[in-house]
Amino acid sequence: MTLHPDLNWPTPEEMARLSPQELAARFGGLSGTLGERLGVEFLSVEPARIVARMPVDGNRQPAGRLHGGASLALAEELASVGSWLNLDPLRQLAVGVDLNATHVRGVTGGWVTGEATLTYRGRSLMVWAVELRDERGRVTSMARCTCNVISTGA
Repeated sequence: MTLHPDLNWPTPEEMARLSPQELAARFGGLSGTLGERLGVEFLSVEPARIVARMPVDGNRQPAGRLHGGASLALAEELASVGSWLNLDPLRQLAVGVDLNATHVRGVTGGWVTGEATLTYRGRSLMVWAVELRDERGRVTSMARCTCNVISTGA
């Protein structure tokens, strides 16, 4: 499997040394990815907690609210990156295999911030709980994402 050529994955030493905010700076703007297209900006990256934000502008449905699909894409982006932080990237990768969400509040402008928390870490599966909030801190969507751990055979 070929990984994105611009992916600057942290070494175990960097994971231990860098702050969550410094790690977050390494995950933004991978050209040609959905995260880049949606405008996702990572704010804090830790093995059991990932925080990122996404603009509503450019990610609306025709009714003028944040598109539910964009919310789901943000949730899966957080869970996938978080899962990768718990793997040996030379031997394993993680992909989303199940994603469900409930949208509880519409958002028409500004940014939404997603926070993913690792709720289960197994050898072949990781499960993440994700909450998206508007700029006033109100929950807009709640999601659960399950990622499958795949051996690359390396």
